[in-house]
Amino acid sequence: MDSLAAQLLISSAGLHDPNFRHTVVLIAAHDGEGAVGVVLNRATDLRVADAVPPLAELTGERALLFEGGPVQPTQPVLLAELDGATRADLPVLGNIGFITGDVDDAVRPSVLRARVFAGYSGWGSGQLEAELEEGAWIVEPALPEDVFTDEPRSLWKRVLERKGGPYRRIAMVPKDPRVN
Repeated sequence: MDSLAAQLLISSAGLHDPNFRHTVVLIAAHDGEGAVGVVLNRATDLRVADAVPPLAELTGERALLFEGGPVQPTQPVLLAELDGATRADLPVLGNIGFITGDVDDAVRPSVLRARVFAGYSGWGSGQLEAELEEGAWIVEPALPEDVFTDEPRSLWKRVLERKGGPYRRIAMVPKDPRVN
């Protein structure tokens, strides 16, 4: 299988795992050993300034912390748009990538915008491929505006509508089918 890095995984209507129900995951890396990414559409009510004060300078004082996934939920993960892709430790999409560890003082001025995630999403070898085969995920190329959307809670629906065709019908499935 080709690498899914820089792709979005959109949970299908049949994916009921509460960790991923109605999520959009940006895949950062994908190879034979597995895959890693972050959930883009789960903003918390907690501000980055309160949760990870040293990173608030990069995100802005009012920026919210996002749930990146179920793996290491107490570990902050920084995704940033930089003035040069080579500055990212893990480039993903153009000049958007992940900065790992402490943010070097030399890199801070090159951050144009950033988002902080609590944890990440991960799959072991063959796990994501099996989930794709089962139809748990829909793949769509990521766009920069997906990564830094001002309306993360509606991203799942918007990306499915953008994909068009039968995916527009999936976009109408409520998160809780009991409210249908």
